[in-house]
Amino acid sequence: MPARYLDLHVLQDIPPSCLNRGEYNEPKSIIYGNVQRPMLSSQSMRRAQRTALEDILDEPATRSRMLPPRIARTLRDRGWPEDLATFAAAQIPRSALAKGMSTDSEGDGRTDAMIYAPAATLADDCADLCERHRPALEKALALTERPASPRKGSKARNDPASKPLLPVGDVVDLLTARTATINLFGRFLAGLPEAHVAGAVQTAPAWTTHQSDLQPDFFTAVDDWAEPGDAVAAHLDTAYLTAGVFYRYTSVNITELLTNTGNDHNKTFDLLALYIDVFLTTLPQAKKNSTAPFTLPDTVHYAVRERRPVSYAPAFHHPVKAERTGGHLAPSRTALSTYAGTLNTLIGTRHLIDSGYVTTAEADLDHLATRHTSFDSLTAAAVKAARQPEPAA
Repeated sequence: MPARYLDLHVLQDIPPSCLNRGEYNEPKSIIYGNVQRPMLSSQSMRRAQRTALEDILDEPATRSRMLPPRIARTLRDRGWPEDLATFAAAQIPRSALAKGMSTDSEGDGRTDAMIYAPAATLADDCADLCERHRPALEKALALTERPASPRKGSKARNDPASKPLLPVGDVVDLLTARTATINLFGRFLAGLPEAHVAGAVQTAPAWTTHQSDLQPDFFTAVDDWAEPGDAVAAHLDTAYLTAGVFYRYTSVNITELLTNTGNDHNKTFDLLALYIDVFLTTLPQAKKNSTAPFTLPDTVHYAVRERRPVSYAPAFHHPVKAERTGGHLAPSRTALSTYAGTLNTLIGTRHLIDSGYVTTAEADLDHLATRHTSFDSLTAAAVKAARQPEPAA
């Protein structure tokens, strides 16, 4: 059967802020339609969404290279000697693959690749596994530390730590466990195919529907204890801010999400509803203390489709122009609605299961189908459409 997708299209007015900075500490921007537009990277938005979901579900995951040092610390806290704790912790990545995961052998043993796994008990569970095999680890460490004295003409003794000392299956089970956010966003761990989870969520960078330049914000920090004759300003600098109406887009492969949850429909669609809520209400948090850009979307349009997702980004290839009285919200709504109508004429609606929208505008938006009164009612309608049975062949 064809895959099913939920597309979310969002217009959001974001006031002066710096939600996502680049290499030179300035707000990110991109050229689209031959004009500069402020941008929020998909990575920055997805991290904010992932951490928000984990907080709501109380189901934290970790993306880190620091698992071996964390395991070693846990073992030391349990009374293991330093050398044995470090040696045992190194066996987790060593026993995950036939050749072992690459680690920083000159430093603290951190893995070269980040491990993405449930965080709540991972270090403790790995330490428990080491505890169950402590005698073998102690013996291998003793052999490793013993000076080698091979007889003349004989081959040197193999390093006991060169082969896995922990059950590979048990280690793989620990590193391939999942959380809700792993089922949503996917996971890849080089060399360990069992850990691979195809992401069900695709997220586009967000950018303004219109041209917008960086705005300098010169500021000073005052020294409250300045001596007489000292300059009152102890620090001078210029920060850059951006503002505008952003187009945000995400697509959820519902078929893939069902696969990731083991075809558990209740879990899948509860998670889908939660993701919609988090996508609509979460933004990156950079410089929030000095900008407080805590707005909500002005207009949200959803579409449940079969076969493939459809982005409305081309609606804003030509940057919208402000109204005579100022403001880009109204022309952005018009551009989004008009493009949706054009696409429905171009490709038809036979693969469009349902669609609808919510907006702060008083007037209806003609081509976005059913108007809803709230985010909650829109979410309920989108999830209901996503749950509809497959059509008969």
